Amino acid sequence: MIGKLKQNLLVACLVISSVTVFYLGRHAMECHHRIEERSQPLVVSSLHATLRTGQNLSSPFVYNKDMPLIFIGGVPRSGTTLMRAMLDAHPEVRCGEETRVIPRILAMKQMWSRSGREKMRLDEAGVTDEVLDSAMQAFLLEIIVKHGEPAAYLCNKDPFALKSLSYLAKIFPHAKFVLMIRDGRASVHSMISRKVTIAGFDLGSYRDCLTKWNRAIETMYTQCLEVSDKCLPVHYEQLVLHPEKWMRTLLKFLDIPWNEAVLHHEELIGKAGGVSLSKVERSTDQVIKPVNVEALSKWVGKIPADVLRDMAVIAPMLSRLGYDPHANPPNYGRPDPRVLDNTRRVFKGEFQLPDFLKEQSQLQKSPEKPNPS
Repeated sequence: MIGKLKQNLLVACLVISSVTVFYLGRHAMECHHRIEERSQPLVVSSLHATLRTGQNLSSPFVYNKDMPLIFIGGVPRSGTTLMRAMLDAHPEVRCGEETRVIPRILAMKQMWSRSGREKMRLDEAGVTDEVLDSAMQAFLLEIIVKHGEPAAYLCNKDPFALKSLSYLAKIFPHAKFVLMIRDGRASVHSMISRKVTIAGFDLGSYRDCLTKWNRAIETMYTQCLEVSDKCLPVHYEQLVLHPEKWMRTLLKFLDIPWNEAVLHHEELIGKAGGVSLSKVERSTDQVIKPVNVEALSKWVGKIPADVLRDMAVIAPMLSRLGYDPHANPPNYGRPDPRVLDNTRRVFKGEFQLPDFLKEQSQLQKSPEKPNPS
């Protein structure tokens, strides 16, 4: 009797062991398959639809770190929204609204890297630079790809993302960058007059805002020069005065075919495959208009005399970027005839906020949450 019981127990143990080994082996094969999948390009099955051009996708939209991504940035109120709207008008490009999360996650990554103690703790936990870089690539790609429709060229416009330009160039080796540059006096006046809250900027002080502008643009411009083959600085004033010249230069730099639509972005707002605008971004009511010179010199006569007197010291980047810190008003140049015509139409009030964007006027009555710095 005891011998029979031992035999039954032995058989039961053998069966349990066999089943356990089978499932462990199967689980190991699945894990190996998943690890292999992570090294492959990511696929968006939900985007198995159409490109912006209306062309049917015969296979799922595939994306990876080697895509020719475009990043547009600069100090807020420097023409980044206009630039992305003009690019968005191109049938092969999709930028879309600001994500707001991308500069925040990049700033967090910078904070981890700058703290020696934090980096040591991460390394000890196995969260190495390689692990973080891989995670950042995946996160940023998911946001950029999935917050809008698929296109041959995808771009992101979050102004302060270019504070991490060098890092982005490292994790996205085929990306290109467009750094929008504007006269700091105009950028700061726009922030203050339109009450655009930006973390760290005291909107009650032109001196403080110009100091912070100088610091931010120096950070981005220095990194742009370090990867000059991948980064194109574009002066807002020159884009506005000579849009065709600069858009041709830009598209050639990005290796994107020329398309006349980029000069008429205002005609494609809210249309399928056209320009999508946000109800809550402060520049929306301006980019519904064609390219014009209305905003170029609005800052003249608005900045306190003591700040004007110290301008060269407060904002030395003005001179470095080609602006005369003592010119008041400045001479940015003569606009193209098409721009003059656009400006006349703007002053006549021909361009009004579309009904589907009018909710914005209500939202703007309450203070906007700070932009990440």
